[in-house]
Amino acid sequence: MAEPAGAIDDYIQALWLERGLSDHSRAAYRRDLLAFQTWLRACGCELLDADPATIQDYLADRYRRGFSARSVARGLSALRGFFDHQVRSGRLHHNPLVGISAPRQGRPLPDTLSEAEVDALLAAPDIDSILGLRDRAMLEVLYATGLRVSELTGLRLTEVNPRQGVVRVTGKGNKERLVPLGEEALHWLQRYLTAARPELARGAQAAALFLTPRGDGMTRQAFWYRIRHWARCAGIDKPLSPHTLRHAFATHLLDRGADLRVVQLLLGHRHLSTTQIYTHVAQSRLRELHARHHPRGG
Repeated sequence: MAEPAGAIDDYIQALWLERGLSDHSRAAYRRDLLAFQTWLRACGCELLDADPATIQDYLADRYRRGFSARSVARGLSALRGFFDHQVRSGRLHHNPLVGISAPRQGRPLPDTLSEAEVDALLAAPDIDSILGLRDRAMLEVLYATGLRVSELTGLRLTEVNPRQGVVRVTGKGNKERLVPLGEEALHWLQRYLTAARPELARGAQAAALFLTPRGDGMTRQAFWYRIRHWARCAGIDKPLSPHTLRHAFATHLLDRGADLRVVQLLLGHRHLSTTQIYTHVAQSRLRELHARHHPRGG
């Protein structure tokens, strides 16, 4: 069957309309679909002509080229959704991925920081500079709320309520939630709003809460660069991810006895099972502490 023009882009647009996926998630799905399309065309096949055997060959090729089970599973999810969309649109009679299972994956523990490492990271920015004060406020808010970095950089000035000490966050699927800031984060946020943001805004009515020197809203990529910079300044040499402070937020709450369902609500997880991985992190840390400090732990 000849592939209709723009079938991949039509599906990516449908992901935004139907599921409200972020730009980052849609870009990842698109890359996976284009990779499959390129592989197929090298084999003389079009996207809508793919059959189960061809798809199995593609998956085997990904493994031979060193892709992880997690990466292969994500690509398989993108393909499954794409072909489901073609069936619903009437372009195909059935999904060729029916009966093809995702590869089994280990359950990796998220990268996180100790409370001492978080303290060092938060104290790293130079608060005597405008950008340092902005970064201190962003790091404090990130650790206090457990937001995704994209949620943090996407915050608008109108979504902060300093009087009530909460932020209104729009998460995945355009779902809103209210998250408390805590006194320390609120203190630094108010210092930023008073002493730094007006200069960064340059008199313009900028909508974004956190601004660059050009008066634009901070991007996810730009702030991730700043996190890595301040981590180096703090002497933190362990691997970090954009979610490191989010993981630390959840783990430290559970370490101190927070209810798992409360953490689920704060993180904006749809399913409790997504949040449960942090209980494994907490248990792993307890075992490490026991082994290090108990007379017979070693």
